[in-house]
Amino acid sequence: MKSRKKQKNRIGVFICHCGANIANVVDVKDVTKFAGTLSDVVISEDNEFMCSEHGQKMIKNAIKKKKLNKVVVASCSPRLHEHTFRQAVSEAGLNPFHFEMANIRENVSWVHYDTPKKATEKAMHIVRGSVGRARMLEAIGTKNVPVEQSVLVIGGGISGIQAALDVAEMGVNVYLLE
Repeated sequence: MKSRKKQKNRIGVFICHCGANIANVVDVKDVTKFAGTLSDVVISEDNEFMCSEHGQKMIKNAIKKKKLNKVVVASCSPRLHEHTFRQAVSEAGLNPFHFEMANIRENVSWVHYDTPKKATEKAMHIVRGSVGRARMLEAIGTKNVPVEQSVLVIGGGISGIQAALDVAEMGVNVYLLE
């Protein structure tokens, strides 16, 4: 088996203000400066809306100019924008699984709105942890798997039968369990 030479980590950290959602509680500039001091971090920047076209362009440019091989974005919920950032990272030529997202909106600013100093410290801890995780990320690929489009509706009452009919009209195979 061939051994692969491990590439030295070159991590970029990008902190989002999320408009005022994060920036009204967390001192984003302090978190950005802190992230820049972490081992393997070669660039740390902030932007009002990292998910915007301008923010994504900032990430793509940094990947190319700084030869980044890992990216951390500290912003809102991964459910909302993880796909956006993975796509931006991929478009810049980086494996999309060399991306880590830190949720500092829901996990910090929304729950610690009345203690900005502690919120900023917590955001720093979360960013440190995300950078640590990014150091360990390994390239993986994707796999397409065929999926049978079918639905199981449990209950043959009025609602169950109507749900089964509605889904069947969409061309999906329906199993009705009474």
